[in-house]
Amino acid sequence: MRNIYFTPGPAALYFTVEDHIKTALRQQIPSISHRSKAFQSIYQECEENLKALLTIPEDYHVFFTGSATEIWERIIQNNVDQHCHHYVNGAFSDRFRAFANELGKKVSVEKAADGERVIPHQDQVSKDCELLAFTLNETSTGVAQPLEEIYQMARAFPDTLIAVDAVSTLPYPDIDYSKVDTVFFSVQKGFGLPAGLGVWILSPRCVEKAQRLLDDGRVVGTYHSIPSLLEKARKNQTPETPNVLNIYLLAKVCGDMMEKGIGKIRQETEYKSSLMYHTLDEHPLLRPFVKDPHIRSKTVIVAETEGTATTLIDMLKNNQLVVGGGYGNYKTKHIRIANFPTHSKEQFEMLVDKINLLK
Repeated sequence: MRNIYFTPGPAALYFTVEDHIKTALRQQIPSISHRSKAFQSIYQECEENLKALLTIPEDYHVFFTGSATEIWERIIQNNVDQHCHHYVNGAFSDRFRAFANELGKKVSVEKAADGERVIPHQDQVSKDCELLAFTLNETSTGVAQPLEEIYQMARAFPDTLIAVDAVSTLPYPDIDYSKVDTVFFSVQKGFGLPAGLGVWILSPRCVEKAQRLLDDGRVVGTYHSIPSLLEKARKNQTPETPNVLNIYLLAKVCGDMMEKGIGKIRQETEYKSSLMYHTLDEHPLLRPFVKDPHIRSKTVIVAETEGTATTLIDMLKNNQLVVGGGYGNYKTKHIRIANFPTHSKEQFEMLVDKINLLK
């Protein structure tokens, strides 16, 4: 029996990926030139399928990078001249903030206690703020930032760019992209692909800001600046040799997800998360780390344990069910369970049954 990976990234491959990889190898996709017509066709298919699956506005751009971590840096370089404001709900949103500090920007921060989320307050944002940085799903703690709170800040600050880290939650959330300026993710989580590809979705306002900074003599990056990425994207190309295989796989998996239906994917995600949270609420040795049900992540479920988490992790692994340990200071105190589209309802029910044996 093969392992089932419920780790929050890299996670289990989407169930169609193996067949797509075999097709890609037969067609020699990993060997084609990124300047070829064949690659241009792959890029175009991937962008079109992403926009259709996620309902991304037609005038928004889709760029490909090495990782979502890279995109943190690119957003700060291209869209912040001096000042950005960060909402920190855990370790990963704090790393986004740290990138801005390291790049020499003026950074203001609102930070929540672990297991909670920042409730944004308009009076905490100064008039010179150029970008508000949100993390929609904090992978380290399992906290979800409500979309409506992000939209409220966007309405309150119409001239400020809104950045949304959606790394461990897409394609589940139904984001209104017209209300935000840039959203990004990496493919090894919810899209169930091998690691090594970041996807950067951005509005025309982001392009305009980067060009203004460039025209003013600012450094906005090198090969992966917004202007350089846009120049090549207009020809369905990238500035450098990209992860061609993963772009091909993403195009195919987005097509598979559209065939299944994004509504069904979201419905199944909610069923599986409800099942797991109910199990944790009733379990004598486990409980949800996030106490407020309204901000519990649907896609990365974090449980705190009585004693060490190693016992449960090892027991599940012996049954070919691989869950993640805690992050950082919670490494031996938490388990993290991914709930992505590739995880079937039957797999989640089996996982729950095994967890219930530990009582």
